Amino acid sequence: MEEKKSEINGHAGHKCSLPTVSIKSEKKSCKDKCAGFFKRNLLVIMTVSGVLVGVGLGMMVRNMNLTRAQMTYFAFPGEMLLRMLKMIILPLVVCSLISGAASLDTRSLGKLGGIAVSYFLVTTLIASSIGVALAFIIKPGVGAGALNTNNLGLEGVSNNKETADSFLDLARNLFPSNLVAAAFRSYATDYKTVLIGNGTNGTLNYQKVPFGTDTDGMNILGLVLFAMVFGVALRKLGAEGEELIRFFNAFNEATMVLVSWIMWYVPFGIMFLVGSKIVEMEDVVLLVTSLGKYIFASILGHIIHGCIILPLIYFGFTRTNPYSFLSGLITPFTTAFATCSSSATLPTMMKCVEENNGVDKRISRFILPIGATVNMDGAAIFQCVAAVFIAQLNNVDLNAGQIFTILVTATASSVGAAGIPAGGIITIAIILEAIGLPTHDLSLMLAVDWIVDRTTTVVNVEGDALGAGILHHINEQEMKKQKHQQEHQEEQELLEVKVEVVANVKAEEETSPLVTHQNQEENSSRETLNDKDGVESVL
Repeated sequence: MEEKKSEINGHAGHKCSLPTVSIKSEKKSCKDKCAGFFKRNLLVIMTVSGVLVGVGLGMMVRNMNLTRAQMTYFAFPGEMLLRMLKMIILPLVVCSLISGAASLDTRSLGKLGGIAVSYFLVTTLIASSIGVALAFIIKPGVGAGALNTNNLGLEGVSNNKETADSFLDLARNLFPSNLVAAAFRSYATDYKTVLIGNGTNGTLNYQKVPFGTDTDGMNILGLVLFAMVFGVALRKLGAEGEELIRFFNAFNEATMVLVSWIMWYVPFGIMFLVGSKIVEMEDVVLLVTSLGKYIFASILGHIIHGCIILPLIYFGFTRTNPYSFLSGLITPFTTAFATCSSSATLPTMMKCVEENNGVDKRISRFILPIGATVNMDGAAIFQCVAAVFIAQLNNVDLNAGQIFTILVTATASSVGAAGIPAGGIITIAIILEAIGLPTHDLSLMLAVDWIVDRTTTVVNVEGDALGAGILHHINEQEMKKQKHQQEHQEEQELLEVKVEVVANVKAEEETSPLVTHQNQEENSSRETLNDKDGVESVL
């Protein structure tokens, strides 16, 4: 046997062939590792490359002085990507929330929902505080009093909406009167001037009266609330609701397959999205030099919150490396940077969180649609910076009450901010109205919103993803605790059973075979002892 083994392994004369084989295998393994790495991260590499190629392409095409029509044609592939992503939002949000709410137990749903809402509110409040603090430290509006809309050739943004009506509209949108209409329209208050009579000196008295209108844009907030409640209702039905739950689960899985197909178009679409934005830029140098401090303060706030605060919160809950978690989400972050839309990034975010980071589907499909709607950390930062910037621009010294109002209003109104490009500008108007500042300078924010909105969206979706990771960790810990309690309970039950058996043995000696066997052994030992005694006595 040993000779055969030595023949198989090679004789002493063939020792030189061994290292060459190992070197080949090492080379092969390195090659395989590289190939495996590129295969695993192909989509990420392509997406990042798409952004870089888009920047270069935009710079080249920018020098060609395209007409408006030609710009539209150039942006067409990017527009197609946005249309695909928006197309998938409605079925994804509704089906994922219904299946997520239905698959979770009512008690755990309430607990996870409470933790999620607390996480969203606390992180948004921290983000608002960072925005206000940076605006007071950097002072972007100080010395920029001469800066106005006319200097930069910008159009004014008119907004006459009252703060109270903004929050009432938020509540109205939570309960849409028509679910079908909520898929493409949302409620908004408008005003009309009504003649109410003549004054004492012959003048006419007019009054501004609010009335409801429908604006274009999906009412995500109402659809989210309905889907959650409907999922809980299906869960309560028990066996009768199982068929419908299975239908929504299947619908959801089919939607995710569509998402996986769309994701392969993302790098190509992103290339033209970024390129078209660079082509459309007018006088970037003037805008950046005029509003450089505002842009710097906003982006710095996003970096602090996204790279330090949110990872620290994640580490505090999970005690794991947050950056390894975030490394699996490069594709959604790149999509967020290119599209500037939290809602459009939702499909890719869901897929990557589940596949790359192993987050439970029930958790991700429950929390990510809610987060994309209500969690706007990045928006809260730039809104607070913008509010303080406009106050400094108008030489208004903000008191403690106004600063507190900015924090609370930014945190609360970011819930209703649309997850679309430039959705946060309307929210700034609400904050300005709340602290009594004019809204005519909003066009300055809109002029550079395409720059700031990119980092804003990245921070928004990062907060959602880390929230899903934290909830997944808490859910796993709870499951482990329940499992441990269950095992402990089973052990206790086994101990009780053993005690009962011992008690029965003592109570019923004659019926137990073990006891009778034991008695027989005792009797036999007694008999042998008696025999011994008898022998001894005889002797």
